[in-house]
Amino acid sequence: MKIVLTTLNAKYIHTNLALRYLKVAAQPQFESEIIEFTIKDPAFNITSELFQKKPDVIGFSCYIWNIEETITVIRMLRTVLPHTKIILGGPEVSYDVHDWLRRLDGVVDYIIMGEGEIAYQQLLRYFDGEITRDEVPNICYLENHKVKIHPQAPKVDLREAKSPFRLPEDKPHLGKRIQYIETSRGCPFSCQFCLSSIEVGVRYFNRDKVKDDIRYLMNNGAKTIKFVDRTFNISRSYAMEMFQFLIDEHQPGVVFQFEITADIMRPEVIQFLNDNAPAGLFRFEIGVQSTNDETNDLVKRRQNFEKLKRTVTMVKDGGKIDQHLDLIAGLPEEDYTSFKKTFNDVFAMRPEELQLGFLKLLRGTGLRLQAQQFGYTYVDVAPYEIFSNNVLTFDDIVRIKHAEDVLEKYWNDHRLDHTVEYLVTTVFDTPFDFFQDFGTYWENKGWSRIGHQLEDLFKRLLAFLSTREDVPMAIVMSLMQLDYLQAQQFQPRKLWWETTLPSQQRSQFYLQLQENPLIAGEHFANLQLNQKDLHKHTLLIPFHFDFPHYEKTGQIIPKTSYLLTYFRHNQAPLFTTPQFNHATTY
Repeated sequence: MKIVLTTLNAKYIHTNLALRYLKVAAQPQFESEIIEFTIKDPAFNITSELFQKKPDVIGFSCYIWNIEETITVIRMLRTVLPHTKIILGGPEVSYDVHDWLRRLDGVVDYIIMGEGEIAYQQLLRYFDGEITRDEVPNICYLENHKVKIHPQAPKVDLREAKSPFRLPEDKPHLGKRIQYIETSRGCPFSCQFCLSSIEVGVRYFNRDKVKDDIRYLMNNGAKTIKFVDRTFNISRSYAMEMFQFLIDEHQPGVVFQFEITADIMRPEVIQFLNDNAPAGLFRFEIGVQSTNDETNDLVKRRQNFEKLKRTVTMVKDGGKIDQHLDLIAGLPEEDYTSFKKTFNDVFAMRPEELQLGFLKLLRGTGLRLQAQQFGYTYVDVAPYEIFSNNVLTFDDIVRIKHAEDVLEKYWNDHRLDHTVEYLVTTVFDTPFDFFQDFGTYWENKGWSRIGHQLEDLFKRLLAFLSTREDVPMAIVMSLMQLDYLQAQQFQPRKLWWETTLPSQQRSQFYLQLQENPLIAGEHFANLQLNQKDLHKHTLLIPFHFDFPHYEKTGQIIPKTSYLLTYFRHNQAPLFTTPQFNHATTY
């Protein structure tokens, strides 16, 4: 048989781990070819490439982000490959199989439900004439217009599972794409919005095999290795062993990402990481979702927010590990005001990234079954995002989406950290008010529908702030200039702000710097810049607060001065505030 396993990834840099598990599970008896596309690839092009393989069997891995595009492709394939067996699997099609089979009647031959390694191998054996169809577990199909569902196979013994990471065809690409790895399957929690809550218990892979796989990935160029365990630190001893292994064995440039449950992480574990982990080696993803206790109770989510804050704060203070925190808008009984509080509670911890997501009523989840109870209206095709519920209107959802857009651009991308910090602590009542108000202004201007360059971010923020009377624009302008210059390696050819220093005055100041560089500080004087370097590699602008005091304390004291920036290739710029003699200037 000619067998193809395929999927439509969200991006090229992603890899589909499930397909590789299926491929190795069927070996050596059956050989499958893996072909990965993205959701941006034209359906006709995908169909053409698959058609040219002339497969007897095609299996698609299906998720909420690719199911509609996948359906378009398989309908086209059914036309051009009428005799090919088409199989679907993955979390998106493992639930509500009656709906899927009837929607795709005449298009799809089989759906594999849940864990697929055993079912896939047995289904191929059935196609090959070795066993009867009744002996194939985990599958469903239509027979005489009736849905047939086979019993589930026993869970895979993960300790004996074959490694999906040693495929020769993957080796040249390991350094170019994110590599996903499992050390366990299952989740101990029961969050009703999450598919992971459906599987009871946690099963672990063989630790030594996992470690060997990680070594193999690093030795062959992998740079980003993401653990997909739902709660990596559910076992403290296991997590500690893996952390120690990764610290001992890591190679330069490799980053490991984990999903952790922050409120169960013990302080001694964090202290161990702060003391021993190289900076940048680890990255934590933490699902906070909501700080509303009633909401968390309703979705069966156990969370101690005070302990979560302790963990996030200790990790941040350690300065070694970036943290990505997640929120979900639209959970039961969390109205607009409550979500605003949730946002501000979490933003107060200043995570490196804050992901503002929106509830999706996934097939198979308890919350989807309770949709009527909480008054949910939602899109009936993937990704099943909500319109409203009994306490949150669609207008509320739209407004929160406005905040999401600028949060991504102005906080998560860290282009204007000094400016945003000042605005959310000094000018606006709360951080959420800043992102919400600016987001709505951004949307009303139509900027969400057009692209932007770095300079546009500064100009658009300046335009928004200029509409308010409570903004000390001179201070904010200096902060924005500081943020912009901090990101430069070379002196910008064209500035996004109007230069306000007259050329004659600037020349006089540069003459003073040349004659006595100590007026800009000892560090600057030690650079021993000649006249050419001074003009080529530095920029002098008026500045409106005491920069040395701000650099030491983070406090802003208004003061008229000048900021001198020295741009150093492959290094952060050097900032100083020269003490000029104004008596001799223009």
